[in-house]
Amino acid sequence: MTMEALRTFLGWCTVINVTALILASFFLGPMRGLVMAVHGRFMPLSREDLLRAYFDYLSHYKIAVIVFNLVPYLALVLMA
Repeated sequence: MTMEALRTFLGWCTVINVTALILASFFLGPMRGLVMAVHGRFMPLSREDLLRAYFDYLSHYKIAVIVFNLVPYLALVLMA
């Protein structure tokens, strides 16, 4: 795999993952009641625990996207 192909791959991975993060944030924002009703059926958690779980999910996902997609992409861009 060439550096150009790897850079393109990581760039698209970053775009796809940031889009997924934005969509998840959107659905957990204005549609919080519906999302909490659905997840409340599967997990016996209080409202506060569900909100904490959502926040943890979004923060961990954001860190993973930055560490595994964005930073390697930027490093390859700077190397070129």
